Amino acid sequence: MTAITVEAGKEARRTALILAASQAIIGSAAPIAISMGALAGQYLLGADKSLATAPITGFNLGVALGALPAAAIIRWLGQRGGFMTGTVITALGGLVATLALFHGSFWLFAFALLVIGLGGAFVQQFRFAAADNAPPAFKARAISFVLAGGIITAILGPQIVIFTRELFAPVMFAGSFASILPLAAVGAVILSFLRLPSRTASKVDVADGDARPLSEIVTKPRFVAALFCAVGSYALMSFVMTGAPLAMVGCGLSENDATLGISWHVMAMFGPSFFTGSLIHRFGAERIVAIGLLLLIGCAVVALSGLALWQFWTALILLGLGWNFSFIGATAMVAASYHPSEKGKVQGFHDFVLFGSVACASLMSGMVYNAWGWMMLNWMILPVAALCFVALGALKITSLRPA
Repeated sequence: MTAITVEAGKEARRTALILAASQAIIGSAAPIAISMGALAGQYLLGADKSLATAPITGFNLGVALGALPAAAIIRWLGQRGGFMTGTVITALGGLVATLALFHGSFWLFAFALLVIGLGGAFVQQFRFAAADNAPPAFKARAISFVLAGGIITAILGPQIVIFTRELFAPVMFAGSFASILPLAAVGAVILSFLRLPSRTASKVDVADGDARPLSEIVTKPRFVAALFCAVGSYALMSFVMTGAPLAMVGCGLSENDATLGISWHVMAMFGPSFFTGSLIHRFGAERIVAIGLLLLIGCAVVALSGLALWQFWTALILLGLGWNFSFIGATAMVAASYHPSEKGKVQGFHDFVLFGSVACASLMSGMVYNAWGWMMLNWMILPVAALCFVALGALKITSLRPA
């Protein structure tokens, strides 16, 4: 039994490292799309730049719309085949984006980022695959390995942008999106080394008869507060992050400065993940969410204090840290609000509301920035964070009432 356990641990470690390496490579498509999507959209538009962030909205929509189909494809083809299918979709999106830039087609470019987002939905499954194929004692560490790949992505993606943005000059940004094709190819090669069952199956362990109606679950105070904080933190992050590259370039900073700012931001988003779970276990999810909201307010304070490079970068780092604490804490609250038999429908409802809100936030970012500027984007953090604190306070009051 001990030998079998040791062998299972070795195989789980190998699987996690392969998924982390692939995450680092193919996952770089996301920061490329985020850092260059709005700038390229602005480049393709005419005098009215209010829809410059629509391509990033397309990317976010792609991730949301691709979540359920990606899971179905992975179940049908198995994890290795499903993940490699995702790399093909990502490569197709990079190809279409490159062609759209050469043809000067804004809406084709927005559609291309939606396709890249569909491929990104498969990448979102990597950490779950690492945990599913690990023994209980190694599950948390397996997830950490994959998240470490996300930190490398935060560095690699923006560096690729810096060195390829003018590769096909005078067609700006085409080189950055063309680079997604070799990234997808390398990611597929890495995934081919996975030793996983070709087909997977899952069984429901808890009878559906034990499940409560969705309407009953989503009206519980804990779920309402958790969803409110999850949507508030994620939408604010998308709202400010999407407009940041436009604001930095608009203030006279270089596109390289804007790209590196997104790099610092993404590292701040994923870096604390190694210990956020431990903090939630020790101090409680609600306290961690509150700390995250305070960090988001700190982002607004720094951003509103001036337009220097260090202020942009510091604000983006605080934005990433605030997102990590508040969103992961809110996710833990959601996970504690349902029974195993209710998992599918509750998570589906949660993700529909969440990513729909994030897509709207990324679209509104360009419109608000075009109409009122960078400062207004950051002023919007304050009332939304305040409403999240009200939701947490209401939950605390409700929990103190006698049952």
